[in-house]
Amino acid sequence: MQVIFHTGAHCTDGDRILKCLLRNKQGFSQRGIATPGPGKYRELLGQSFRAMSTTPPASDARDVLMDAILDEEHADRMILSNAYFLGSRRFAVQDGQFYPAAPERVIHLHKLFRGDQLNLFMGLRNPATFLPAVLGSTTPEHLADALGGTDPQKLRWSDCLRRIRAAAPQMEMTIWCNEDTPLLWAHIIRQMAGLPSDEKIVGGFDLLSDLITREGMQRFRAYLHKHPRLNEQQKRGVIAAFLENFAIPEQLEEELDLPGWTDELVEELTELYDEDLARIRQIPGVTLIDP
Repeated sequence: MQVIFHTGAHCTDGDRILKCLLRNKQGFSQRGIATPGPGKYRELLGQSFRAMSTTPPASDARDVLMDAILDEEHADRMILSNAYFLGSRRFAVQDGQFYPAAPERVIHLHKLFRGDQLNLFMGLRNPATFLPAVLGSTTPEHLADALGGTDPQKLRWSDCLRRIRAAAPQMEMTIWCNEDTPLLWAHIIRQMAGLPSDEKIVGGFDLLSDLITREGMQRFRAYLHKHPRLNEQQKRGVIAAFLENFAIPEQLEEELDLPGWTDELVEELTELYDEDLARIRQIPGVTLIDP
């Protein structure tokens, strides 16, 4: 079986991807794609991770998990979504690394789902906004502890992904930038489900409807109705134009409330983030979805 793990990151889609997957549950199930509700697996896998810190999984662990998660549903592909798969939000940044527990966690997943083809999907976020989001209002001491003495300018998502690849070289990864998610939304869902690029899904514009005004959304749908033959790339251009003209400002604004967080530092971190994406493109087994 193909098992897709959507691993966040924290403070990216806010479980919107999970909600969209569940909206497509019936249609996906008819095609052999299972999208279990989070109550079927989040706590179950969390308990398994904790137990595996001291004891290897039983020989029948995989079958027991599948029975509990699928509940007699037949599937060739299963999509599980949880930002905590690679670690808790509290430890999303620790000792100067993003998700230091990620290598151990993916090893656990391979042991639990032995024999299955595992794929990891993850949305990254600019460290300039990711750090304030996951750390929240914090003290200089807490920030220094999370960074482990590392300058924020030295934090790299590519380092995190390379550590995952080293721990699980057989695991393919599909990555995108959270900042691009409004343009890529339907494409990401189709990629998780293994569907063709022109396949229609329920909720393909769910995220966009949260970001632009009602008038903008009405005009957007009317435009698509008049231009039904737009390809994926053309649709992304249209979405970008409507975001520019009809965005709800407060939906796009981000608070950057960390000690020492200046405009100059944010600009520098953003430039370093862009440079890091070039490194990510060079990592074997990693696909970076570009807009």
